[in-house]
Amino acid sequence: MPPTPTPARTHHLLPTPAGRTHAVQQGRQGPLVLLLHGFPESWHAWRHQLPALAAAGYRVVAIDVRGYGRSSKPESVEAYRMLDLVADNVAVVEALGERSAVVVGHDWGATIAAVSALTRPDVFRAVGLLGVPYTPPGGPRPSEVFAGMGGEGAGEEFYVSYFQRPGRAEAEIEPDVRGWLAGFYAALSADTMPAPGAPDPHFVGAGGTLRERFPAGVLPSWLGERDLDVHAGEFERTGLTGALNRYRNMDRDWADLAGYAGAPITQPSLFIGGARDASLAWLADAVKAYPETLPGLCGSHVLDGCGHFVQQERPDETNRILIDWLASLPA
Repeated sequence: MPPTPTPARTHHLLPTPAGRTHAVQQGRQGPLVLLLHGFPESWHAWRHQLPALAAAGYRVVAIDVRGYGRSSKPESVEAYRMLDLVADNVAVVEALGERSAVVVGHDWGATIAAVSALTRPDVFRAVGLLGVPYTPPGGPRPSEVFAGMGGEGAGEEFYVSYFQRPGRAEAEIEPDVRGWLAGFYAALSADTMPAPGAPDPHFVGAGGTLRERFPAGVLPSWLGERDLDVHAGEFERTGLTGALNRYRNMDRDWADLAGYAGAPITQPSLFIGGARDASLAWLADAVKAYPETLPGLCGSHVLDGCGHFVQQERPDETNRILIDWLASLPA
């Protein structure tokens, strides 16, 4: 028997509170799996998962989060608060004619997926988190936490605080989007990240830029020139403000989600991280707390020799873990 052909990939613009959300679908039948990318990427970050999950029998949809790619980009900073992104995800599910979905996210997408599952368990029946562990809402105000995260040198500023001031990061990135993205991806990937003891690329020196700490002239093995062109082309067209506005709403999210302080996610869940991803070091306590915060956890996988971009650095292993997990979920 000839092999079953992989379902075709189709693009859609779906009505959502953002305006319209660009969704890329592969597979027309089977349970719906919604994929959410992180910063600074697009649906294209899931290019390896779309065909694999579709071939495994799932209806897989990767979106451009509002502010990215071909999705709408509301003007106000406040339009990028977390609950607005959750509303977009619910609307995508409804626009596809479904009542529920499994939601999987990477980086910021992991946090958006987690809050989607937390606040709308009626829609999101399971959640997969890649790169960024789940931390329940609550605790100190985020801006105060990040302001207190100094680097090794005097006057160093954590990248999240750097991103929070409108216009500052745009002024660094937008004159050379492609070059900046190449350096950012290299700085967080296992095979190209700075050596131990080098200036930490997650911090900005006094009067400096993030880019001056990025590796130069090298691409990580998972990123081809053509894939870099895809990401750069989208941001050259849209600018970075929509993407960066996610960082500018963290205090608003803290207030919006106060009613969920300390709340666990009870649906079936999955975590996949890279052993060389700084997020795991910063959030080690969050991983230790999984028995309380993710009581439905089906598996927690830390991939040796992997950096931040889990599903792109290690696509085959990520696909296998995702497919096994999806197959284990209740119908």
